[in-house]
Amino acid sequence: MNPCASIVFSLFLVLLVTATTSQLVAVGEGGDDRNGVNMKKCLDNERLALLLFKAPLHDPFDTLSTWRSDQHDCCKWSGVECSNQTGHVTKLELNNFFSQDGLRGEISHSLLNLTYLNHLDLSFNAFNGTIPTFIGSLTRLRYLSLSYNSFHGAIPRSIGYLTQLRHLSFSSNSLYGTIPSQFGNLTNLQELHLVNVGRCRVEKVEWLSHLSHLEDLRMDGISLAKANNWVGVISSLPKLLRLSLGRYGIPKYLGNLCSLETLSFYNNSAAVKFPDFLNNLSGCTSLSLQWLDASHSQFIGSLSDEIQKFSSLEYLGLSDNQLNGSISEKLWELPRLRTLYLSSNNLTVPSPDHLSNISYFQYLDLSSCKVGPRFPKWIQTLKNLTHLDLSNTGISDTIPLEFWDSWPSQLEYLNLSSNNISRKVPDLSSNFAKYSEIDLSSNNFYGPIPNVPSTLFLLNLSRNKFSGGISFVCQIVDGFLSFLDLSHNSLIGQLPDCLWRFKGLQVLNLGHNNLFGRIPPSVGSLIQLQVLYLFKNNFSGELPLSLKNCTGLISLNLGANKFSGNVPVWIGENLLWLYVLILRSNNFFGTIPLQLCQLGNLQIVDLSMNNLHGTIPSCLSNLTSMVHQGGVLQDVYFQTSINRIVYASGIYVDHAMIQWQGGEHEFLSTLKLVKSIDLSSNNLTGQIPYQITNLSDLIALNFSMNALSGEIPQHIGEMKKLLTVDLSRNNLSGRIPSSMSQMSLLNDLDLSFNNLSGRIPTSTQLQSFQPSRYNGNARLCGPPLTKSCPLDEESKVPPLIGKGEGDGEDTNDELWGWFYTGVGIGFATGFWIACGALLLNRRGRRAFFQFYDSFKDWVYVKVVVFVSSLQKARHT
Repeated sequence: MNPCASIVFSLFLVLLVTATTSQLVAVGEGGDDRNGVNMKKCLDNERLALLLFKAPLHDPFDTLSTWRSDQHDCCKWSGVECSNQTGHVTKLELNNFFSQDGLRGEISHSLLNLTYLNHLDLSFNAFNGTIPTFIGSLTRLRYLSLSYNSFHGAIPRSIGYLTQLRHLSFSSNSLYGTIPSQFGNLTNLQELHLVNVGRCRVEKVEWLSHLSHLEDLRMDGISLAKANNWVGVISSLPKLLRLSLGRYGIPKYLGNLCSLETLSFYNNSAAVKFPDFLNNLSGCTSLSLQWLDASHSQFIGSLSDEIQKFSSLEYLGLSDNQLNGSISEKLWELPRLRTLYLSSNNLTVPSPDHLSNISYFQYLDLSSCKVGPRFPKWIQTLKNLTHLDLSNTGISDTIPLEFWDSWPSQLEYLNLSSNNISRKVPDLSSNFAKYSEIDLSSNNFYGPIPNVPSTLFLLNLSRNKFSGGISFVCQIVDGFLSFLDLSHNSLIGQLPDCLWRFKGLQVLNLGHNNLFGRIPPSVGSLIQLQVLYLFKNNFSGELPLSLKNCTGLISLNLGANKFSGNVPVWIGENLLWLYVLILRSNNFFGTIPLQLCQLGNLQIVDLSMNNLHGTIPSCLSNLTSMVHQGGVLQDVYFQTSINRIVYASGIYVDHAMIQWQGGEHEFLSTLKLVKSIDLSSNNLTGQIPYQITNLSDLIALNFSMNALSGEIPQHIGEMKKLLTVDLSRNNLSGRIPSSMSQMSLLNDLDLSFNNLSGRIPTSTQLQSFQPSRYNGNARLCGPPLTKSCPLDEESKVPPLIGKGEGDGEDTNDELWGWFYTGVGIGFATGFWIACGALLLNRRGRRAFFQFYDSFKDWVYVKVVVFVSSLQKARHT
């Protein structure tokens, strides 16, 4: 045979034997199909284990919808990966990053049957209970993440058996106790994430020294107060690249971590001079460090020349500290610096016009620093900018027109808010990148709103002087707009019927303008909408039925318009997440629908200044968030185009105009603490339902200017958190309940112009209000009113007759002395005469005590009858 042919034939035999052997192994472990040819990808016992794992879980987003008993190949199920050679399940990745409220329940023991599992990721879900001890039996695991769940209890020591682990994360849970020293057995570990794990602590840190392969250590929120020499132990980790240690104080020296690239210190409460901190990092650390984040701490002092030692620095984050003085020019000379966050400090930013090597900056955040009053023209030299924040920097100037053309189709984020910038805004349609964010709010921009990019993600032009219509919004065509705020301007016209384009819109604020007309039916297309704020415009007509499709709404503020019709029943039937409902100052009529009582999350209800009639529903006591302390829903979060979370509650959810203590007040960050009901200025009749007193967490109650009758509920004093109560201008009668004297927090009360009667209960609070708060109640008496109560007159003791102004004190004392002496002698004489007769005369003694018993019973009956008649007289 030809030698070449022999070699080829030999290789063919080797390949044939290898393939046959692999197939036989697979068949032996996993079985085969009906034809006996193709290997079965999923083993039966492992498929059953996965179904048992799924069975007890609550799955609101159908994450496990493909996990079905009739789908035999579990290797094709979502989140499941198997070995191509054996068919064993090797990877289970069920993280729910985007919603963070996915799978809920406990981890099933059935996972023990996945004996070849090496990757388990259950992060960003709502798993609860304790971390199961049996996880320590999954000894093939190389990756384990249970972060961002609701686990509680101690971390099991059995984790120490997972000696093959490379990645371990328990971040963002509610754990407690000591970090097990058995973690020292995880000698192959490269990444350890224990960020905000609850109330965990480290008492002995020596176990860390065994983790010689550790590259990424994050322990923000772990107390190291009892751990000695923790700085020395961490400094001994030879491969450490990333270190994050929030809330432990600032280490005295970390300059010998020669591999360290990322260092983060968050939320440190100790006041430390920033130049000293930089000196503590000097050494080989200063040469290797690329990322330094020391935000949200208490650093003081200046951003000084020491920063020049960190020549490899690419990211510097010092936001929310107490730095002051001028920024060192050495900062701008760092050759690799791309990202600079200095917001919320007292730093002065001098113009680095003479520097030519700063054009490489990409992210620049100087918000709340001192940049103005002139607009910083040197910003235009930063040709690589994609993110610029100059908000609240004291700029009082116009913007050069060439500024807007400096970054064509490049800027992703521009924030110039909270300054005093004036000028018309030119066409912006070609100046920004896709999915960009523009915030020009709280300035003096004027004129019509210009054309904007069609792919905008966020647009905030509120609190300016813009005029004209808002038809420009129909140019935003790609459906990525999530946040639109045009409030507090002088806009006019109708709301265009193109809202169907914005199915991702979460916040829509058009309040405080001059818009008019009906809300178009296309509002029902805003299925992601959480906040709708149209306060103080001229919108009219009935609310469109399509609005009931916006089932995610948590804040609905349509006050101060001209809406009419009945208060829709579907608000209570469909908008079950509502936290704020404000329909005040409109033309709504009819009765208050009972369906509103189904909105257990409601904390603010304002239906005032309408034409509502009928009675106050007693079922308002079902508004459970007004009974229990704390709120259910208060914040709005949404994912932005540059993969960071924007927190909008301080502007939108926590933002409303509310009638408060006789005037209109705007609540911002404190709105989440407000729990109020305002039904004033309507035509409501009947009694105030006594069930309203069950709302023990309510702080504001206003039923004024209606036609309510009957008495004030007797147990109103049990609403001890009430700060303001207005029941004025009704037809209430009877006495002010004595329980109101227990309302120690009450600082505003108006009961004027009713038919109340009797004495005002005595308390520190009720007598502190002006008499005008009780006026218009003819039969009301007692302080702070000048009108005395009848019993007060009768209880006054008349002066003694014959007592002159010149009578001496000695004569008076002598007369009273003789009087008391005579009374004493008379009492003693009478007492012993009576007692002597009773002791000596048995028949007389018996008659006396019989008389005494009869007299006592007679007195008791007379007293009971008198008290009963007195109580009746008070009620009538």
